[in-house]
Amino acid sequence: MAALNNSDLRSQGPGSIMSTLFDINTLARENVRQLVPYMSARRLGGNGNIWLNANEYPTAPDFQLSEKTLNRYPECQPASVIQRYAHYAGLQPEQILVSRGADESIELLIRVFCEPGRDAVLFCPPTYGMYSVSAETFGVEQKKIPVSANWQPDIAAIKNNLDRVKLIYICSPNNPTGNLVEPAALRQLLELTRNRAIVAIDEAYIEFCPQHAATYATTRWLQDYPHLVILRTLSKAFALAGLRCGFTLASADIITLMLKVIAPYPLATPVADIAAQALTETGIQTMRNRVEEIVSNRTYLQQELSKSVLVENVFPSETNYILVKFTDAERVFKTLWDQGIILRDQRKQPGLEHCLRITIGSRSECEQVVSAINLLSRQTQHIKETENP
Repeated sequence: MAALNNSDLRSQGPGSIMSTLFDINTLARENVRQLVPYMSARRLGGNGNIWLNANEYPTAPDFQLSEKTLNRYPECQPASVIQRYAHYAGLQPEQILVSRGADESIELLIRVFCEPGRDAVLFCPPTYGMYSVSAETFGVEQKKIPVSANWQPDIAAIKNNLDRVKLIYICSPNNPTGNLVEPAALRQLLELTRNRAIVAIDEAYIEFCPQHAATYATTRWLQDYPHLVILRTLSKAFALAGLRCGFTLASADIITLMLKVIAPYPLATPVADIAAQALTETGIQTMRNRVEEIVSNRTYLQQELSKSVLVENVFPSETNYILVKFTDAERVFKTLWDQGIILRDQRKQPGLEHCLRITIGSRSECEQVVSAINLLSRQTQHIKETENP
């Protein structure tokens, strides 16, 4: 290749000069160069009008900003938000940390407790993908212990793999399977890890199973297990996914450590303003009414889909989505995608072959999903009858 002179380089512009002379990727950390990013629903795209791939509430709540001091930096931990969430969770304010979604808490825990190249995090696939991405980003080893046949943690396997583990993530209800982790299993895990590792229970969807509150109130366990951390969010039942507001519930000592590494201003002033409104008594009651609506629609969708010849299994769910195993998931996914009904493909997750995840939308959206799948069922049946008269 002939050498480029200065006039050649100038004619190509500054971007071309950089790409010709130097690959910026060589400056990046090796693990980041190799990293496969978490593919969020928005990142995957689609051109739909029925979005059932991100576990969002189907309609937007109505809030008005009351805080006008946008010329000032916000509080690191807005007092009204902390106090109201503490009251909602039945805890003390010093046991609460608010962050940019629960995703930030996932990363903060790694930053506080895990030494790259020495410590490990453990989680149980199939589960939420950001545990893996966050660990990989920080160069921390991952131990992946698949769930048992009933999608519960394999406690025996975890026990045999605790060497160097400093942090365990357990998603309950689990995303994408939708099931609660049994309280007895969680207590076993907490006993196994006492004085040696943090157990973070991700409860992003916990509000969707209020019937289990009496036996599943993990917040009451914090006094017995100082290594327990609970992650919560306003994204799901509170219908504020666009707000990006999450919470860490833990001992005051853990919260103090996390405050050392959190960004100076994690919540923008408008975010704190709306979060505080959502956590009033009226806002909480609105959330509970919303949960009743979603649970009703979930029951409808489960019952209707279970009748389809294209469906092998509709799994039980304690969340605002259901996991469905189809006879031909690829065809169902693409057919509905082409009709503007966007689902979440889970077929690459371990143990979830032929499975799609469907967010519970409005009753109208659920009915349109059922109609689209029923039509596809009839078309499939017609093809079979034509081929085998």
